[in-house]
Amino acid sequence: MNKLPLLSLLVFAPWAGAAVLASLRGAGLRASRVVALTSSLSTLVLAALVLGSFEPARTAPQFVERHAWIAALNVHYHLGLDGLSLVLVVLTGIIAPAALLASWSVGRPRLFGVLFLTLQGSALGVFLALDFVHWFLFWELSLVPAFFLIKLWGGPGATRAAYQFVIYTIGGSAFMLVGFAAMFATTGSLDFQQLAQHGADGSLAAKLGAGGMRLVFLGVLLGLAVKAPLWPLHTWQAPAYAEAPTGASMFLSAVLAKMGVYGFLRILWPIFPQQLHDAAPCLLALALGGIVLGAWAALRQTDLKRMIAYSSLNHVGYCLLALFAVTFAAGRPGLTGEAATAALAGTILQMFNHGLSAAALFCCVGVLESRAGGRRGLHDFGGVRTAAPLFAGLCGVALFSSLGLPGLNGFVGEFLIFRGVFGLSPASAAVACLGLLGTAMFLLTFWQRVFHGPRAGAAAGEFADARGTDLAVLVPLAALMLALGVAPHLLLQFINPLVTAWAGHLVLP
Repeated sequence: MNKLPLLSLLVFAPWAGAAVLASLRGAGLRASRVVALTSSLSTLVLAALVLGSFEPARTAPQFVERHAWIAALNVHYHLGLDGLSLVLVVLTGIIAPAALLASWSVGRPRLFGVLFLTLQGSALGVFLALDFVHWFLFWELSLVPAFFLIKLWGGPGATRAAYQFVIYTIGGSAFMLVGFAAMFATTGSLDFQQLAQHGADGSLAAKLGAGGMRLVFLGVLLGLAVKAPLWPLHTWQAPAYAEAPTGASMFLSAVLAKMGVYGFLRILWPIFPQQLHDAAPCLLALALGGIVLGAWAALRQTDLKRMIAYSSLNHVGYCLLALFAVTFAAGRPGLTGEAATAALAGTILQMFNHGLSAAALFCCVGVLESRAGGRRGLHDFGGVRTAAPLFAGLCGVALFSSLGLPGLNGFVGEFLIFRGVFGLSPASAAVACLGLLGTAMFLLTFWQRVFHGPRAGAAAGEFADARGTDLAVLVPLAALMLALGVAPHLLLQFINPLVTAWAGHLVLP
């Protein structure tokens, strides 16, 4: 089994499906949808094979594939997978077919499937590549299908939102590219592991100089911060998520937003530990801005899709808060490995758990929108619980998971983050609690206005309950939210050894 290039198969199987789909010019609508869904499911199947052979106790990359590629630049085709990558690969394997099912009735399904499968393969490449050259190719390639998915199938403001999304991301990536070019000129390497070694032993800083190191750090930080997004570089997010079609919104919020957080953990922290520590007070303030202002901005929305978009900013902010709190406390008296481990484990777990709940919520808003003839305002519904009790129950699981209700998956990740942050930066944790209050207010407002009270608005007449593809998407997601809320060790067992090693080698003095 290990002789198979499983990681290459993970990356290129969706692309192979996209190529097959593109060649089926005479395929009917149903055939195009089936081929796209089947190709997308390849990630979940291959991820299951990887899970069967994965060794959680090993913190070094596994299933490594390394081949010489561009000898003149010392560039290698280098793939590897650890607990962090594994969690995000599994998340992609779950969300991608769910998003395609949620887009089952979309027009031009063959083109939609080709673009979506290209986006899926690009995201997987980002999570598995260990050399900057092809990591950056995957990173940038993800913009192309995302742009067209938003522009061609989005809402009235889709064109503006798509261009804004691309301009922001390409702008940030340009600074990151210059930063890595400087590191290559200095070290002769673009391999993440080698650069991390140069960063840890101080040789990179010695060659670049203090000022040069800070400039390179800022360039890489900017590229990743836009993608995450880190407040205030988030202004592209709500328009892109709100205008995108339902399936694209699910994938953008659940998977693509995690690419930025992944970059912080995989690239920025290992290569620039001292610079990240020095910048941590400022970055903590920005993360808190995303948490608190994201929650309160969501509370002000009447468009349900924009509300969930700002909720995503709020929840990703918790992941960044935990990472910055760990780097802020590094080397300080009283830092404990237990607090750092809890914060880092919570970060990775929250990335996965938020992916499930955000995808489910965008799907639920898509169902409401389809039932209401395109309307999705907070005041366009009322009493949906009596009109569609099954749908209300499934949506309620997603809402209360996002709220962090004990017994659901959202609680575990947030608890670990706050457990760690309170031990590392109590003042930051206290301010972040304002975000929890804002989250409770807007999610409970959503629940009360849409699902309770007398039937009104779109639910006043015929309002069909969840059925067909709605159930195929929401039931598995709700089941996973319940399962991971009751038994979080199902995922934590793959994370704990890795974050314990991180806390020991990168955090403790």
